[in-house]
Amino acid sequence: MSWSKYGEFLAFAVVLVLIPGPDFAVVTKNTLAGGRRRGRWTALGVSSSNLVQGTAAAFGLSALIIKVQPLFEAIKWAGVGYLAYLGAQAIRSALRGQYALATDEAQSTSQGLAGWRQGFVSNITNPKVLVFYLAVLPQFLTPGAGLGWLLVLAWSHAALSLAYLLVLVTGLHSARRLLLRRKVRRGLDATTGAVLLGFSAKLATEHV
Repeated sequence: MSWSKYGEFLAFAVVLVLIPGPDFAVVTKNTLAGGRRRGRWTALGVSSSNLVQGTAAAFGLSALIIKVQPLFEAIKWAGVGYLAYLGAQAIRSALRGQYALATDEAQSTSQGLAGWRQGFVSNITNPKVLVFYLAVLPQFLTPGAGLGWLLVLAWSHAALSLAYLLVLVTGLHSARRLLLRRKVRRGLDATTGAVLLGFSAKLATEHV
Protein backbone atom coordinates (compact mmCIF):
# COMPACT_ATOMS: atom_id res chain seq x y z
CA MET A 1 0.00 0.00 0.00
CA SER A 2 1.52 3.30 -1.11
CA TRP A 3 1.16 6.67 0.57
CA SER A 4 -0.15 8.12 -2.70
CA LYS A 5 -2.96 5.56 -2.62
CA TYR A 6 -3.65 6.53 0.98
CA GLY A 7 -3.80 10.17 -0.12
CA GLU A 8 -6.36 9.25 -2.77
CA PHE A 9 -8.47 7.59 -0.10
CA LEU A 10 -8.26 10.63 2.19
CA ALA A 11 -9.45 12.89 -0.64
CA PHE A 12 -12.35 10.52 -1.33
CA ALA A 13 -13.20 10.28 2.38
CA VAL A 14 -13.24 14.07 2.81
CA VAL A 15 -15.76 14.42 -0.03
CA LEU A 16 -17.82 11.61 1.45
CA VAL A 17 -18.05 13.03 4.98
CA LEU A 18 -19.06 16.45 3.62
CA ILE A 19 -22.22 14.99 2.04
CA PRO A 20 -25.06 15.61 4.54
CA GLY A 21 -26.64 12.41 5.81
CA PRO A 22 -28.39 11.04 8.90
CA ASP A 23 -25.31 11.75 11.06
CA PHE A 24 -25.40 15.42 10.05
CA ALA A 25 -29.10 15.64 10.92
CA VAL A 26 -28.76 13.90 14.30
CA VAL A 27 -25.80 16.03 15.37
CA THR A 28 -27.61 19.21 14.29
CA LYS A 29 -30.75 18.18 16.17
CA ASN A 30 -28.88 17.42 19.39
CA THR A 31 -26.70 20.52 19.26
CA LEU A 32 -29.77 22.73 18.92
CA ALA A 33 -31.63 20.83 21.63
CA GLY A 34 -28.82 20.45 24.16
CA GLY A 35 -25.99 22.79 23.27
CA ARG A 36 -22.36 22.29 22.33
CA ARG A 37 -21.58 19.55 24.85
CA ARG A 38 -24.43 17.31 23.74
CA GLY A 39 -23.52 17.93 20.11
CA ARG A 40 -19.94 16.87 20.77
CA TRP A 41 -21.06 13.73 22.55
CA THR A 42 -23.31 12.91 19.60
CA ALA A 43 -20.40 13.35 17.21
CA LEU A 44 -18.33 11.02 19.41
CA GLY A 45 -21.14 8.47 19.28
CA VAL A 46 -21.13 8.54 15.49
CA SER A 47 -17.34 8.17 15.31
CA SER A 48 -17.42 5.35 17.88
CA SER A 49 -19.86 3.49 15.65
CA ASN A 50 -17.59 4.10 12.65
CA LEU A 51 -14.67 2.62 14.57
CA VAL A 52 -16.71 -0.45 15.52
CA GLN A 53 -18.01 -1.04 12.00
CA GLY A 54 -14.67 -0.32 10.35
CA THR A 55 -12.88 -2.75 12.68
CA ALA A 56 -15.60 -5.36 12.13
CA ALA A 57 -15.19 -5.02 8.37
CA ALA A 58 -11.42 -5.40 8.63
CA PHE A 59 -11.81 -8.67 10.51
CA GLY A 60 -14.53 -10.00 8.19
CA LEU A 61 -17.50 -9.64 10.54
CA SER A 62 -19.34 -7.24 8.22
CA ALA A 63 -19.23 -9.79 5.41
CA LEU A 64 -20.81 -12.35 7.73
CA ILE A 65 -23.58 -9.94 8.77
CA ILE A 66 -24.39 -9.10 5.16
CA LYS A 67 -24.53 -12.79 4.22
CA VAL A 68 -26.94 -13.59 7.07
CA GLN A 69 -29.95 -11.91 5.49
CA PRO A 70 -32.31 -11.99 8.52
CA LEU A 71 -29.64 -10.30 10.67
CA PHE A 72 -28.89 -7.73 7.98
CA GLU A 73 -32.60 -6.95 7.57
CA ALA A 74 -33.03 -6.64 11.33
CA ILE A 75 -30.23 -4.04 11.46
CA LYS A 76 -31.74 -2.20 8.51
CA TRP A 77 -35.25 -2.02 10.00
CA ALA A 78 -33.88 -1.02 13.40
CA GLY A 79 -32.23 1.90 11.62
CA VAL A 80 -35.46 2.76 9.80
CA GLY A 81 -37.38 2.81 13.06
CA TYR A 82 -34.76 4.77 14.99
CA LEU A 83 -34.42 7.50 12.36
CA ALA A 84 -38.21 7.76 12.20
CA TYR A 85 -38.32 8.08 16.01
CA LEU A 86 -35.74 10.88 16.02
CA GLY A 87 -37.53 12.62 13.17
CA ALA A 88 -40.87 12.42 14.97
CA GLN A 89 -39.23 13.89 18.09
CA ALA A 90 -37.97 16.88 16.11
CA ILE A 91 -41.36 17.42 14.43
CA ARG A 92 -43.12 17.26 17.79
CA SER A 93 -40.65 19.80 19.20
CA ALA A 94 -41.39 22.13 16.28
CA LEU A 95 -45.14 21.81 16.78
CA ARG A 96 -44.93 22.48 20.51
CA GLY A 97 -42.51 25.37 20.11
CA GLN A 98 -41.50 25.38 23.76
CA TYR A 99 -37.77 25.70 24.32
CA ALA A 100 -35.63 26.16 27.38
CA LEU A 101 -32.31 27.90 26.84
CA ALA A 102 -29.61 25.23 26.90
CA THR A 103 -26.34 26.18 28.57
CA ASP A 104 -23.31 23.93 28.39
CA GLU A 105 -22.58 24.39 32.09
CA ALA A 106 -26.02 23.17 33.10
CA GLN A 107 -25.83 19.92 31.16
CA SER A 108 -25.39 16.72 33.10
CA THR A 109 -23.29 13.70 32.22
CA SER A 110 -26.48 11.75 31.53
CA GLN A 111 -27.48 14.27 28.85
CA GLY A 112 -24.10 13.90 27.21
CA LEU A 113 -24.36 10.12 27.27
CA ALA A 114 -27.85 10.35 25.78
CA GLY A 115 -26.33 12.33 22.90
CA TRP A 116 -23.58 9.72 22.49
CA ARG A 117 -26.18 6.95 22.43
CA GLN A 118 -28.26 8.65 19.75
CA GLY A 119 -25.21 9.23 17.57
CA PHE A 120 -23.99 5.66 18.03
CA VAL A 121 -27.33 3.93 17.47
CA SER A 122 -28.30 6.03 14.44
CA ASN A 123 -25.01 5.13 12.76
CA ILE A 124 -24.60 1.50 13.84
CA THR A 125 -28.07 0.62 12.50
CA ASN A 126 -27.34 2.13 9.08
CA PRO A 127 -26.43 -0.85 6.84
CA LYS A 128 -24.93 1.50 4.25
CA VAL A 129 -22.00 2.06 6.60
CA LEU A 130 -21.32 -1.68 6.73
CA VAL A 131 -21.48 -1.91 2.95
CA PHE A 132 -19.16 1.09 2.60
CA TYR A 133 -16.46 -0.41 4.79
CA LEU A 134 -16.82 -3.83 3.18
CA ALA A 135 -17.05 -2.85 -0.49
CA VAL A 136 -15.34 0.53 -0.86
CA LEU A 137 -12.27 0.41 1.38
CA PRO A 138 -10.63 -2.63 -0.29
CA GLN A 139 -10.66 -0.76 -3.62
CA PHE A 140 -7.95 1.54 -2.26
CA LEU A 141 -5.70 -1.32 -1.19
CA THR A 142 -2.86 -2.52 -3.35
CA PRO A 143 -2.14 -6.24 -3.76
CA GLY A 144 -0.41 -7.62 -0.70
CA ALA A 145 -1.66 -4.93 1.68
CA GLY A 146 -2.41 -6.47 5.04
CA LEU A 147 -5.03 -6.09 7.74
CA GLY A 148 -3.16 -3.13 9.20
CA TRP A 149 -3.75 -0.94 6.17
CA LEU A 150 -7.45 -1.81 6.09
CA LEU A 151 -7.69 -0.70 9.72
CA VAL A 152 -5.79 2.50 8.89
CA LEU A 153 -8.31 3.34 6.16
CA ALA A 154 -11.31 2.58 8.35
CA TRP A 155 -10.01 4.52 11.34
CA SER A 156 -8.94 7.45 9.15
CA HIS A 157 -12.50 7.71 7.85
CA ALA A 158 -13.82 7.67 11.42
CA ALA A 159 -11.36 10.41 12.43
CA LEU A 160 -12.30 12.60 9.46
CA SER A 161 -15.98 12.14 10.22
CA LEU A 162 -15.42 13.14 13.85
CA ALA A 163 -13.41 16.23 12.85
CA TYR A 164 -16.11 17.38 10.45
CA LEU A 165 -18.93 16.84 12.93
CA LEU A 166 -17.04 18.72 15.66
CA VAL A 167 -16.57 21.65 13.27
CA LEU A 168 -20.32 21.49 12.57
CA VAL A 169 -21.08 21.62 16.30
CA THR A 170 -18.76 24.60 16.75
CA GLY A 171 -20.42 26.43 13.89
CA LEU A 172 -23.91 25.78 15.24
CA HIS A 173 -22.82 26.91 18.70
CA SER A 174 -21.31 30.11 17.32
CA ALA A 175 -24.60 30.93 15.62
CA ARG A 176 -26.74 29.85 18.57
CA ARG A 177 -28.01 33.37 19.33
CA LEU A 178 -29.74 33.37 15.95
CA LEU A 179 -30.57 29.67 15.86
CA LEU A 180 -32.21 29.66 19.29
CA ARG A 181 -34.77 32.29 18.34
CA ARG A 182 -38.15 30.59 18.64
CA LYS A 183 -39.22 30.99 15.01
CA VAL A 184 -35.83 29.97 13.68
CA ARG A 185 -35.60 27.01 16.06
CA ARG A 186 -39.07 25.78 15.11
CA GLY A 187 -38.14 25.98 11.44
CA LEU A 188 -34.89 24.10 12.01
CA ASP A 189 -36.63 21.42 14.07
CA ALA A 190 -39.26 20.98 11.39
CA THR A 191 -36.61 20.78 8.67
CA THR A 192 -34.40 18.40 10.63
CA GLY A 193 -37.38 16.20 11.47
CA ALA A 194 -38.48 16.06 7.85
CA VAL A 195 -34.93 15.20 6.75
CA LEU A 196 -34.68 12.37 9.31
CA LEU A 197 -38.06 11.00 8.27
CA GLY A 198 -36.91 11.22 4.66
CA PHE A 199 -33.75 9.25 5.40
CA SER A 200 -35.87 6.69 7.24
CA ALA A 201 -38.22 6.29 4.28
CA LYS A 202 -35.33 6.11 1.83
CA LEU A 203 -33.60 3.40 3.87
CA ALA A 204 -36.85 1.45 4.10
CA THR A 205 -37.36 1.40 0.31
CA GLU A 206 -33.75 0.80 -0.73
CA HIS A 207 -32.17 -2.57 -1.38
CA VAL A 208 -28.77 -2.03 0.19
